[in-house]
Formats: sequence, structure tokens, C-alpha cells
Amino acid sequence: MKIKRGDVVIILSGKERGMQGRVLRVDTKSDRVFVEGRNIVKVHRRAGNGQEAGIISKEASVHASNVALYSEKLKRGVRVASRYVGKDDALFESKREAMNSFSEPVAHVAKVRYCVKTGEIFK
Repeated sequence: MKIKRGDVVIILSGKERGMQGRVLRVDTKSDRVFVEGRNIVKVHRRAGNGQEAGIISKEASVHASNVALYSEKLKRGVRVASRYVGKDDALFESKREAMNSFSEPVAHVAKVRYCVKTGEIFK
């Protein structure tokens, strides 16, 4: 999944379409994300374990296909691809190319999300 906790996303479909918010939680097993202040539902809770009974408002999940990363440059949602960071912060499509760009062998190269249209890097 290309969405991570803390990302700013824009909702693409549903009653919250066009709204943006920060990702609170990501559920990778069911491909769902929880967006701060969006998709609010009312939960009727029974008293128990030191909690009071009542109606509580909380965020429900949104499927990951219905959100996109928000680009500050374009002011809209964008698609991203994976790239690897090599020597002098150059971006490479494969891990091997990024590792070979260094003169000495390195143990690890960073993987980043890259917007092809704008050139933005999402860490």
C-alpha cells in the first residue's frame, strides 16, 4: 500500500469526496485507512470496563482505493511510484542501480514514494 500514517490524503469518492485530512491509522490486511475528521460515524456503546455508556462519534475506515496522496504543488490528489535514493540524492527505479551508484558498497538504500508528474518526493 502506498499510503502511510501521517500522510495528507484527499478522498476521491463517497459523501466526503474532495475533502482532505491526515491519515491516523492504516489497516494493511483489509486495505483501509482512517482519516482524521472524515467519515465520522456514531457508535452506541454499553457501559463496562470503566467506560460510560453513550453515543460516541469516531472515524470509520475508508478503502485505500478511495483516497490519493495530496500534492501541495498541484493542490489535488496524485499517483506515486517507488524509487530508490542513490548517490547525491539521485533517484533510481531499481535497488541495484541505486547501490551501484555509490563508489563503495553500501548495505542499504532508502526507498521513497515519487510523483512522476510533479517530481515531489513523499517520505
